[in-house]
Amino acid sequence: MKQTMVQVNNVTVRYKIANDRVSSLKEYIIKKIGKKITEKEFLALDDVSFTVEKGDVVGIVGANGAGKSTLLKVVSGIQKPASGNVVLGGRVVPMLELGAGFDIELSGKENIYLNGAVLGYSKEFLDEKYDEILAFSELGDFINMPVRNYSSGMVARLAFSIASMINPEILIVDEVLSVGDENFQKKSRDRMVELMSGGSTVLFVSHNVAQIKEICNKAVWLRHGKVVMTGEANKVCDLYEESLMRGEC
Repeated sequence: MKQTMVQVNNVTVRYKIANDRVSSLKEYIIKKIGKKITEKEFLALDDVSFTVEKGDVVGIVGANGAGKSTLLKVVSGIQKPASGNVVLGGRVVPMLELGAGFDIELSGKENIYLNGAVLGYSKEFLDEKYDEILAFSELGDFINMPVRNYSSGMVARLAFSIASMINPEILIVDEVLSVGDENFQKKSRDRMVELMSGGSTVLFVSHNVAQIKEICNKAVWLRHGKVVMTGEANKVCDLYEESLMRGEC
């Protein structure tokens, strides 16, 4: 019997959205204090449940606003649900907003150790991985420069290199395979496939359905925050694509 690595139990996430049109933060605050702002509730996730077993590579599909990125944030522990919970069977490494945790005043090298420490890895472990991370990032001498001087592509390449060199038990990936130029994108996809074949359990969001069919064995289809279907990746993706052709969101 396979080990359960991610158990999502009846997860609901609610947001409040102002109905009133306001042109500035000042106007919003004045109306809010005067109780002239009316708000409606938006369900980003609505009673979502599914299970991911060890070694599964699960693609999350759905139109914009379906709740895909919100789901990954909940599983990663970045966002707390209004109700329900997520039970994890291992260490999670999220690849969501690449580079969001970097200190821009520190060098790329210093951020490797900072980011690695945040992920729970020792200096000794990071010493062993350093050359591999640097080579994969293709940053060369830029690794000793402050990150504030990096382009957004350089930041994303460094962040991907750190996260993907650590062989996580559970990897959470949100649209990061479009990082860098075409060569780096191919290298990133190859690295993802290597991680997946090495036994990492993966939750993967991409608008590229062909990519999900290629690298995922299972899929979860979300629509307006609800689970439409879970199952074998090709079957779920085929039905999702058919719904898009019919103009269904």
